[in-house]
Amino acid sequence: MTAAGAPPRGFAVDEFRERTARAQRLMASRGLAGLLLLTEPEVRYFSGFLTQFWQSPTRPWFLIVPAAGDPVAVIPAIGAEAMSRTWVRDIRTWPAPTPDDEGISLLSDTIREILAPGPVGLPMGPETSLRMPLNDFKKLGRTLDGHDFVDAGEIVRTLRMVKSEAEIDKVRFACQAVSGVFERLPELLHSGMADSDVFRTFKIACLEAGVDDVSYLVGGAGPGGYSDIISPPSGRVLQDGDVLILDTGCMFDGYFCDFDRNYAIGRIDDEARRAHDVVWRATEAGLQVARPGARACDVWRAMQDVLTAGGALGNDVGRMGHGLGMQLTEWPSNMGSDETVLEDRMILTLEPGMTFAPGRVMVHEEDIVIREHGPELLTRRAPNEMPVIG
Repeated sequence: MTAAGAPPRGFAVDEFRERTARAQRLMASRGLAGLLLLTEPEVRYFSGFLTQFWQSPTRPWFLIVPAAGDPVAVIPAIGAEAMSRTWVRDIRTWPAPTPDDEGISLLSDTIREILAPGPVGLPMGPETSLRMPLNDFKKLGRTLDGHDFVDAGEIVRTLRMVKSEAEIDKVRFACQAVSGVFERLPELLHSGMADSDVFRTFKIACLEAGVDDVSYLVGGAGPGGYSDIISPPSGRVLQDGDVLILDTGCMFDGYFCDFDRNYAIGRIDDEARRAHDVVWRATEAGLQVARPGARACDVWRAMQDVLTAGGALGNDVGRMGHGLGMQLTEWPSNMGSDETVLEDRMILTLEPGMTFAPGRVMVHEEDIVIREHGPELLTRRAPNEMPVIG
């Protein structure tokens, strides 16, 4: 049963047609015969094909977006029924797994049939992956006279960074559901609780709040602060004086939230209190700058200035937030070298972090959508004062 207030699942066919048309306009400007897409988010973006079966590495999946016309799926036969429930009508299958020819002959024949001679776009740059055996990719290239592969990463980034309102609704629902869990977490946790039970309790509460999956949950705890924020539970017991962080990416209908919250166990010392105030105010600074026309590096600089003034000893993460949507992290990155210009309907995380004492880190994160009138918070803003768990 879908949670109350959840947006409709899936998308109207018109949205997929518009995504395809935008891609084809970009392809035409670059002289591409088509796009070859192999990874889960790209295939799903153009088709609506949503399944956790991607977690198995056994079978590759292919979607071709021609310069004109609708996408064509070339997929393992096991996915034919699920793909038939999308708007894609031309679905070609092979009986995978067939390691000697894992769809390569069928894919090659299909490309030669539906694409005019010319370069074929394939995302190749940062934050992309091939998602098929390299030997098979080389074999495919040898069979395609007249079709060279070129980098189409810019096309995919351009399309996916700016969300539709229907996409934003899904992220907003996940953010709101998890915000409610974070707000009542002091009622669910207590000193003396093992961190494995903390993680389990949080996941159950998020699922009960209406998300489909708690796909990402990491955190850390330590006396007066933490030093590691990317690990699973270790079995350590929460103690008075600890600071606990939980950072989660929960999913609803294939779209992520990604934010964290900090809690003091029993009591909070002055250094941790001040550090929490600094990262909270750094987030406020990011909110003031995050407007259409600003750059990702401008958002980073606004937050970094507050951290520096607040006595930050460093930040080893490399960035302070990122794009968000179909993946836990997307383009752009809030860092000093990313000059991506922000546009209306981009979703970002703001994630300032600082080392405030040797071996002690404080990180804070919110999710926003860029709007012409100023950023819209998708999460419910964390309190400036760190909550204390008795």
